[in-house]
Amino acid sequence: MTLMKATTPGSGRRSVGRLSRWGMLALVVVLQACATVANPNPKDPWESWNRGVFGFNDSLDRAVVKPVATAYHDTLPHWLRSGIGNFFNNLEDVWSGVNNALQLRGRDTADSFGRFAINTTFGLGGVLDVATEMNMERHPSNFGLTLGRWGAGPGPFVVIPFLGASTLRDTLALSLDVKGNLVNQVSDVPTRDALTVLKLIDTRATYLKAGDVVDGAALDKYSFTRDAFLQVRRNQVYDGNPPDEEDTTDAAPEAAAPASAASAASAPAPAQAPSSAPAATP
Repeated sequence: MTLMKATTPGSGRRSVGRLSRWGMLALVVVLQACATVANPNPKDPWESWNRGVFGFNDSLDRAVVKPVATAYHDTLPHWLRSGIGNFFNNLEDVWSGVNNALQLRGRDTADSFGRFAINTTFGLGGVLDVATEMNMERHPSNFGLTLGRWGAGPGPFVVIPFLGASTLRDTLALSLDVKGNLVNQVSDVPTRDALTVLKLIDTRATYLKAGDVVDGAALDKYSFTRDAFLQVRRNQVYDGNPPDEEDTTDAAPEAAAPASAASAASAPAPAQAPSSAPAATP
């Protein structure tokens, strides 16, 4: 009887309908990716494929993610959204601390772990950013940035389905970054999934205005997003002071070698890079 109910004509048609919609969407992505680019950017040799994936991500953003993020932004009061953002930033400080330590950045490492300890203890589990009031700065970092500061070049630009802009180096580092995300260590699956979705919506809501600027100003949204992402990521690797392109190659950025603990104390914190258009992580 259970089998009969599971395979009723109505449910079968609904399942086929859902599969058809996703199949058509995937087909559009593939067809877009098959179109060749006459003169691809040297840093973007896979531009044909990347543009197809970018179009898919952008369509998904416009249809689902942005409307939900807009409703989230307009419905929740600022103090509540700020608390949610602080909570996730507090969790991220742990993985940032690990990577700052791997980069031999003593001051940044102390700040990252110190912020987590203070905000978790005195900030209601990280909802309140007490550490910032104590002049302890955030130093966001991930394993892709660690590889870059030890001299690994970024490799080709990549657009990852659902996640957005990246590089080959950052994509290879993604598996460790995922494991380093404390949200992914939550054992209860529904809770973990809910936190992941909430983090996505909160992050997208943060970039609503920036996204509108890109939509209104960029003649080619893909190129604008790619170039901005690569520039921000390069600035992060070189602590905001990248050498001229002709002075170094991305494959072996000598200036990207991690600074000593002493010099790291005065280095500026890397800015967060958008991971998806028009947001994007590390």
